[in-house]
Amino acid sequence: MRYITGAIALGTALVLGSLATTAQAVAAPAQPARTGGLYAPTELVLTIGQGDSRASATALRAATLSCMPTASGSHPYAKAACGQLRAASGDFTKVTGLASERICNKIWDPIVVTADGVWQGRRVTFTHTFANTCEMTYGKGSVFEF
Repeated sequence: MRYITGAIALGTALVLGSLATTAQAVAAPAQPARTGGLYAPTELVLTIGQGDSRASATALRAATLSCMPTASGSHPYAKAACGQLRAASGDFTKVTGLASERICNKIWDPIVVTADGVWQGRRVTFTHTFANTCEMTYGKGSVFEF
């Protein structure tokens, strides 16, 4: 019985210690770390959700995207997405505002896309609401293609 109590205490201490370490890592301010001193950091979390706004949307999909020094992350088309963002100078409004010849129905079934993270060393928070999946399909570009 004494060994079980000791094992439980040890397990609890390990869990609390890891939580404290995680909390410190989350609470620490973001430092602009550079890879080899050559590149400004570019790390993004992209999401697609169903709903009117970022706060009320139900997440459907998410992907990570890193563009420096090379395109990587869980984004299936990381290289194309990074290329599109570079061409737009990191302006997500230009990415989601792509002109389309496609005519979509006028049904209001909103899709919200978000981008959070760091683009070339500066903090980025972006939200755009498409009226429906048709508009999103033809206006999202390769950045939100996941």
